[in-house]
Amino acid sequence: MHLTELVDRLDEELRTDDYADLDASANGLQVGPPEAEVDHVAFAVDGVRETIDAAADAGADLLVTHHGLSWGGIERVTGRQYGRIAPLIEHDLALYVSHLPLDGHQELGNAAGVADVLGLTDREPFGELGPEYVGQRGRATEPVAPDELRETLAAELDTGAGDVRLLDFGPERIETVAVLTGSGTDWLDEAVAADVDALVTGEGKGKAYHEAKEAEITVVLAGHYATETFGVRALHDLVDGWGVETTYIEVPTGL
Repeated sequence: MHLTELVDRLDEELRTDDYADLDASANGLQVGPPEAEVDHVAFAVDGVRETIDAAADAGADLLVTHHGLSWGGIERVTGRQYGRIAPLIEHDLALYVSHLPLDGHQELGNAAGVADVLGLTDREPFGELGPEYVGQRGRATEPVAPDELRETLAAELDTGAGDVRLLDFGPERIETVAVLTGSGTDWLDEAVAADVDALVTGEGKGKAYHEAKEAEITVVLAGHYATETFGVRALHDLVDGWGVETTYIEVPTGL
């Protein structure tokens, strides 16, 4: 398959252009000649030296990641940037990135994957960012204790050496949950306004502790990496059906 065709299909599915003015990440094809042929695609959460080397060792022609190399532009290709870009070029390995478009996808996205794990029903978009959304909210099939919510995520997510942390300031039984993966506590006020019992995210800022306590809402911090494996895994399954070889690269950080 031509790289151009594969990129166009991903961009269409993920609505990449709709997030162009909302995301610091340069989503879409970040490295690679569009006329290249792609027979093997690797997938990983992070576009870093370890995953780039693993994709090259696997013989991939394209690496698809959630976190890429360009956040607001690249001024110099030196140091860490050189260390990541050089092996891409050396091994003729293209790089495709989908950050917020993959967070916001209501079927393939990261929040959708976490919502699947929790078995949420009556789902709606959550996490407004301009005209788009980067999360989901829904209702538990039956009320659960905060500890049960944490234990479900700890059992199902690849947290590496990390723990699922719980800020247990909400009701004794959780019925409604908002999910915004990665670093999602900036949407805590929106979760409060939506009257949900709990916000599930990856990592939190220090101020989230007192904000959650004062708002009497539970916050679950399940790890940035662990909550953001779902989108690239879903893309792996999607592209696997397009007639190319695929590889998934797992590098949990515990963070």
